Amino acid sequence: METILKGVIERITYHNEENGYTVARLHDETSRLVTVVGKMVGISVGAAVELHGDWAQHPQYGLQFKVEGYKTTLPATVKGIEKYLGSGLIKGVGPVTAKRIVQHFGLDTLRIIDEEPERLLEAPGVGRKRVQMITKAWDEQRHIQDLMIFLQGHGVSTNLAVKIYKRYGDAAISILQTDPYRLQRDIFGIGFLTADKIAQSLGIPHDSPARVAAGISYVLQEQTSDGHVFTPRNELVDKAAELLKVEAEKVEEALTGLLSAQALHAEDLPAADGKTLTAVYLLPLYYAETGVTERLRLLNDARLASGSTRLSLFEGTPWQQTLNRLQGALGIELAPAQARAIATALSHPVTVLTGGPGTGKTTTLKALIHLLQQKRRRFALAAPTGRAAKRMAEATGQAAKTIHRLLEVNPSAGFSFRFNDQNPLQVDMLIIDEASMLDINLTHHLLRAVPQGAHLLLVGDIDQLPSVGPGNVLRDIIDSGVVAVERLQQIFRQAQDSAIVTNAHRIIRGQMPLLGNEVRDFFLFHIEDVEQCADMVIDLVAQRIPRRFGIPANEIQVLSPMHRGAVGVATLNQRLQQRLNPADGRRPERTLGGRVFRVGDRVMQTRNNYDLDVFNGDLGEIVSIDPIMHTLIVRIDERDITYDWLDTDELVHAWAISVHKSQGSEYRAVVIPFHTTHYMMLQRHLLYTAVTRARELVVLVGTRRALGIAIHNDAVTQRYTALAHRLRQMS
Repeated sequence: METILKGVIERITYHNEENGYTVARLHDETSRLVTVVGKMVGISVGAAVELHGDWAQHPQYGLQFKVEGYKTTLPATVKGIEKYLGSGLIKGVGPVTAKRIVQHFGLDTLRIIDEEPERLLEAPGVGRKRVQMITKAWDEQRHIQDLMIFLQGHGVSTNLAVKIYKRYGDAAISILQTDPYRLQRDIFGIGFLTADKIAQSLGIPHDSPARVAAGISYVLQEQTSDGHVFTPRNELVDKAAELLKVEAEKVEEALTGLLSAQALHAEDLPAADGKTLTAVYLLPLYYAETGVTERLRLLNDARLASGSTRLSLFEGTPWQQTLNRLQGALGIELAPAQARAIATALSHPVTVLTGGPGTGKTTTLKALIHLLQQKRRRFALAAPTGRAAKRMAEATGQAAKTIHRLLEVNPSAGFSFRFNDQNPLQVDMLIIDEASMLDINLTHHLLRAVPQGAHLLLVGDIDQLPSVGPGNVLRDIIDSGVVAVERLQQIFRQAQDSAIVTNAHRIIRGQMPLLGNEVRDFFLFHIEDVEQCADMVIDLVAQRIPRRFGIPANEIQVLSPMHRGAVGVATLNQRLQQRLNPADGRRPERTLGGRVFRVGDRVMQTRNNYDLDVFNGDLGEIVSIDPIMHTLIVRIDERDITYDWLDTDELVHAWAISVHKSQGSEYRAVVIPFHTTHYMMLQRHLLYTAVTRARELVVLVGTRRALGIAIHNDAVTQRYTALAHRLRQMS
């Protein structure tokens, strides 16, 4: 039989914002302090509640009230009102401000905020700006509570409910009732599955055209997340039918409608087996792929169009004399392949320079830059990420920017870039490092900003993993055969002293790495048990490496092939946070989205946020948390970025990150758990990418068998992309 329990929330012990599960202490009507547990989305300290459920005896925690449903009312006592206002629920009001307001207005406080907010100025220490903030937050909170009631049972967190309200305002409920699938298009953090759950509860038919169309878009987006630029039509239909649990005919019908409405693009392309497939594109990716093709054609054909390029003054250069003078000026000795790469970059409008670690890419760049400076040619250096740009600047001694900052994001103009085909960069040569990280979208924006007649040099290691985003741009450009490609293969003497460099080349050739007493910077801890493997990773970062090698924990990066499991990114981050930055009562912290964010935490941005000027893969440290203003500050590349709590779902902890996310970065030391539980991700190129992130030390933790499986698995995950085909057609 259901029991009703009434009271006031005294304290929230635990709250998971993702599913609303809460453990709280409640003062009931008889003044007993009892524990209540269950899904209570949007609950806050000080709230008066009516709970529906039943009592249960927990074997460890004793008597608890298990909540099946609840409704809230406003607190009715002065103490309750003060707790309610000071709980952090209302942005701009902390415990001190709450106390001042309640001491002045007493039981009439909430009515004053609701009906006569201008009177808050009467309270000591409350200014006009604070009153405006309180009024706005109070009004939003009221609407959000209504929205939460509407969304109850749909698995929507308070954080996402606030985002929904911020996006749609007072029309939120009306929009959700009309077209719940808008959520997946409009709001980061809400996918098809959540939108579909809401739609189904509203009675939208299982096979409705709107649902099937949304499912098709979702499948295409998921394919994009896996790096594909398009999806073959038959594969798209099968995946959507399986997801939606509808007949393939229904999917075909909806897909035909989307293509007729030009919401998607389809065309026939050659398949790997020599046959033909029908490729289905999301429109932005189709325009990006065809745009990259056209821009490369224009750049590559610049000499044919005008008879010269911006670097034509190098034509007829007596290269051997020039290089002899260059080597003397810089005090270096260029290998024949390096000299050839410099000449190619200066004589071809588009050039790719590729090579592994220790093969002299940086020396080649420094020599090339010196020649450009001698001839007073304008150049720019850029890389896809902040860390890669910083490395490029340190290596060359020249300024380097991220591609986003080079192109200058313009958020006010629909997140476009200031530099584009109408306003190109003022350069004679553009040099892009870590080009293996380029996805098709970023490449399109980049190429649009390269002026006609300028030279483009793409520098990267073709053996690295492909970009996190869609496409396989560097490999496709090389495979197309339409641009000049120079490969550096000789490992120079100074690099040969490093087992990291030596072993990286052994790995990519399919050979086991050198291990043993003579190796000082490359180690394997052979551990069979996966839990013991995780324990060793934690101990290495926290104690062993700092003690033995003098490398502090904050300069050691854990790189895991997987996200889940005992040695996956998620679990290792939780354990490393507990070990390296534990709760001690002195460092402020806040639980957001079911995760504890604490001052001192290492975090990573997971998507491009043009408003904040931060981008996918940026690493930083939390330096402050403001519970009153609902913000936390992350220091990224010596800049302090203020995040609203709503934006923290774009952050993840980063003591451990995936190998994919480490691309373009370099760390003093890397620790790599490599276990057979990661079987699906045991690949040569993944191991090679992880090893080449280290500057001074590599430590593998796992089994020799896992290492052997990876080294002998040279399969490269195939991505659906037609760039190489389009470039060949262009030529």
